[in-house]
Amino acid sequence: MARRAINPMPPDVEQELRDHAVMADYEARPHYQRNDYLGWIARAKRPETRAKRIQQMVDELRVGGLYMKMDHAPSRKD
Repeated sequence: MARRAINPMPPDVEQELRDHAVMADYEARPHYQRNDYLGWIARAKRPETRAKRIQQMVDELRVGGLYMKMDHAPSRKD
């Protein structure tokens, strides 16, 4: 059975989560989502792409109900 690699939290991403007050929202997400976000950010080849991905993650955590532009009902904020 193959296992996904565990993606470490880069210091700048952690700082963005803290600066935008969404760390608790991030930590409330399932492990696989947190890991997927970090892997997706890490795979960006250009700094602009990386920054855009970080911003998307922050925005999705802030509004809730979204994960990688897909509906995620458990995180919806009403």
